Amino acid sequence: MSDKAAPTVAQKGLQNIVVGQSKLSLVNGTEGKLIYAGYKIEDLAEHATFEEVIFLLWNLRLPHKDELETLRRQLAVQMHLSPELISIMKRLPVKATPMAVLRTVVSALSLWDPDADVNTPDENKRKARQLTAKVPTIVAAWERIRNGKAPIDPNPDLTLAANFLYMLKGEMPNEKEVAVMDAYLVLLSEHGMNASTFSARVTTSTLSDMYSAITTAIGTLKGAAHGGANEEAMRMFFEIGSANKVEKWFEDNVKTGKKRVMGMGHRVYKALDPRAAVLNKKAKEMAEATGNMQWYDLASKLEQTARADEDFIKKNLYANVDYYSAIALYTIGIPMDQFTPLFAIARIPGWSAHVIEQWADNRLIRPDVDYVGPMDLPWVPIEKR
Repeated sequence: MSDKAAPTVAQKGLQNIVVGQSKLSLVNGTEGKLIYAGYKIEDLAEHATFEEVIFLLWNLRLPHKDELETLRRQLAVQMHLSPELISIMKRLPVKATPMAVLRTVVSALSLWDPDADVNTPDENKRKARQLTAKVPTIVAAWERIRNGKAPIDPNPDLTLAANFLYMLKGEMPNEKEVAVMDAYLVLLSEHGMNASTFSARVTTSTLSDMYSAITTAIGTLKGAAHGGANEEAMRMFFEIGSANKVEKWFEDNVKTGKKRVMGMGHRVYKALDPRAAVLNKKAKEMAEATGNMQWYDLASKLEQTARADEDFIKKNLYANVDYYSAIALYTIGIPMDQFTPLFAIARIPGWSAHVIEQWADNRLIRPDVDYVGPMDLPWVPIEKR
């Protein structure tokens, strides 16, 4: 038997490569299942508040009633932004994208934390609470600042979902809006070893701090291939215009290879994304509640048209979480370029849970790479090049 190690096979994008173990979530793309710490996402989206899911991800169990109220109050109290931070935000270019602003301001938060580089379990949990609480305020405050309005202080009696809508719009949201927002935040809280979560764990593995890891994750989520698909889906719906134009648009654009159906297909899911099924229902409820069925009817018609196409059937292309979330968020009144920051709001608890999990059993993440360039090139003096 040879002493040489078996040659490795490079997998582009680390496809199907297992990089670790986690107790936080199970993503079963073949069967279309998503589990948070043992609980089906359908049950959590139907019954749990965002705060309950935050507790679950940080503690691997659901909270008791008093624990839930304690967490809700802890988060509500920490949602306030300091005058110094608001001052920094007011000096940022008003045309800066919301994700770029969020990345910058989250990084700046560490400058006011004297224990930013202390990575004990208790300190990391404290920072996780602070980031989870402040990111919704940052996103809402920037929306108002860039439109020449004063930021609104959070209401300590509201949940995170309700507070975000209140600070964004300046008025108390109705129950249906809060229910849709809560469900969205629950559905997007955690999703295995996705690109942004992996980047957060890589940063953590170097023994860097929580703020750096979350800033890394936000920068990764900012990419169009990760967090921006629901905005692109909504732009596609605008382009089509109405349900009666779907079939012609599909024939002229998708069948000719000019365009893709944004929000359909997923790197992992080869069955219906379970989050999409929940958001389909929520988007329809919001459309009916507002009396504006235009975008839901269009999206539903396009999904039916695509799913009847042999290419979509053969390639197992189904609606993913971005598809109907675009309709739900737009109907609530969320600006399109705030869709991805809202994704970040939802994902902070999951990212921070992964940071804490990485610290509990850390090793520097340092994969190999196959060199495929030239070898043994002769040195040529600069005068002869």
